[in-house]
Amino acid sequence: MGTIKKDNRLTSSQSFSCVGFAGLFSKSATSPLEVVKIKSQVGTFHCKKGFGQTFLLIYHNEGLKGFWKGNLVSCLRLFPYTAVHLTTYRKIVHLHMDELGFISQARAIIAGGLAGVAAALATYPLEVAETRLIVQNRRVPSYVGVVHTLAKIHSAEGLRALYRGFSLTVLGAFPFSVGCYVVYTNVDKVWQEPPFRLSPLQNFINGCLAAGLAQTLSYPFETVKRKMQIVPYFGLLFACFELCKQVCLYRNGYIVSPLSYTPAPGVDQSLRPAELQEVKRYLRNRSFGEAGQPSMGNRW
Repeated sequence: MGTIKKDNRLTSSQSFSCVGFAGLFSKSATSPLEVVKIKSQVGTFHCKKGFGQTFLLIYHNEGLKGFWKGNLVSCLRLFPYTAVHLTTYRKIVHLHMDELGFISQARAIIAGGLAGVAAALATYPLEVAETRLIVQNRRVPSYVGVVHTLAKIHSAEGLRALYRGFSLTVLGAFPFSVGCYVVYTNVDKVWQEPPFRLSPLQNFINGCLAAGLAQTLSYPFETVKRKMQIVPYFGLLFACFELCKQVCLYRNGYIVSPLSYTPAPGVDQSLRPAELQEVKRYLRNRSFGEAGQPSMGNRW
């Protein structure tokens, strides 16, 4: 059996913000790899002389901005993708949890796969638009912006063109979920430390390991669908998410510093953020009342 533990010390908006910021940072940081990888996969002239030469050719032909083509579309896609993925995953998991919050590994994997398919279905046209924007030459563009790209593909090639290759996403979603689940449920055994004590570097390595195994299992599908860059992306994503989470937990009063998970002394970690704030207000008011009692007694 496996267990899905939601950290109730974060509000829903904080959890979503952590995922969103981590995704934006990871996408932007690895955008040059994404551009080079897609150029290589679609077989443009850039890739004829190897991976290193591809960087130089893109720089000479399109300038430094050429490495961030399509990054805006990719970042915009993150928010609806994350919202649909998290919502679908939680709904499916909660349907199959027992009264103690446990769920079998098989059902957790299926939930992850179905959530990935649902999120991809909702945002796949943006992924197609991203690919078209990256493949074109920035200085002689065929597409200008997200809306123009989607409209032009739809008018010239039809609605089906916006979902070309989606079947490979469906086929690759489940082996990818298996790989991520296997690593993330065993990280404490790898480091011989509980997850909340892991450093940012360890979190980065965990993300790379999870994505590496997931990539290996889904490699035939992911290669065709242009996902070779996912290992460093997930490493940055997981490490950045954990750092954002620490900042939120510090602001909520659960830990002593935004740089570590050391619990704040005397704080009940099982309380939700609103409950903890209510307890703090009660203690402050009680302390104020006790401090005022002697003066009130003197007056009367």
